[in-house]
Amino acid sequence: MTAPRIAFIGAGNMAASLIGGLRAQGVDASAICASDHGAEQRAKISTEHGIQTFAANAEAIVDADVIVLAVKPQVMKAVCLDLAAHIGANQLIVSIAAGITCASLESWLGPRAIVRCMPNTPALLRQGVSGLYANQQVSATQRQQAEQLLSAVGLALWLEQEQQIDAVTAVSGSGPAYFFLLIEAMTAAGEKLGLPRDTAAQLTLHTALGAARMAVASEVDAAELRRRVTSPAGTTEAAINSFQAGGFEALVEQALNAAARRSAELAEQLGK
Repeated sequence: MTAPRIAFIGAGNMAASLIGGLRAQGVDASAICASDHGAEQRAKISTEHGIQTFAANAEAIVDADVIVLAVKPQVMKAVCLDLAAHIGANQLIVSIAAGITCASLESWLGPRAIVRCMPNTPALLRQGVSGLYANQQVSATQRQQAEQLLSAVGLALWLEQEQQIDAVTAVSGSGPAYFFLLIEAMTAAGEKLGLPRDTAAQLTLHTALGAARMAVASEVDAAELRRRVTSPAGTTEAAINSFQAGGFEALVEQALNAAARRSAELAEQLGK
């Protein structure tokens, strides 16, 4: 498939990550451009990636096959209303803004081919995972284009229903913060057990990294991996029993439900 011409509306961290990932995959700089209201941000992204930049959003989307809406959710409505008259019938809209539904985008832009995405912050290191949902106007070729775009920064998974975006937000969108919280707690506990703080932090960080790599590389699920490293009456079993006695699994479910509910609430608020 010929590389599409991609225009980024907004040149912040996530846009820069996607652009960097595309360039690393061999996409020519001439096939990518970006617009941003900040002159400093335009200069930075142009210097780093060799792409053309624009101050005006409407200028950036001329001749683009894919338009990536990478602005903050709070300004999305104004940006879309300003762009609506300039978007062609065959241009694909890819939104990476949290909480903005396809229905909201269609109300501001008119009937369009739209892919809504929920990437997460590890995308900044090209280790992200994204949930993607396409509306009915999106063609098979455009689905490939959107998948290629998000795959530049990690794993891209298609969703069958748009409301599943709320679950993706709860699991992977907000998920990195859950692991950061666990890292904080384990580091603090290690320090209380007598380790120097730096040692406790390094032990925790590299244990998290190693466990994640084992889980990703394994042919069995996480539950089986846990069983394999939990010797009867051993130290790991003592810790796991303590976690479960405190309602660990139920607390995780409660937390993800809270995140999913908040995602739906924000979509309703931001879509007005």
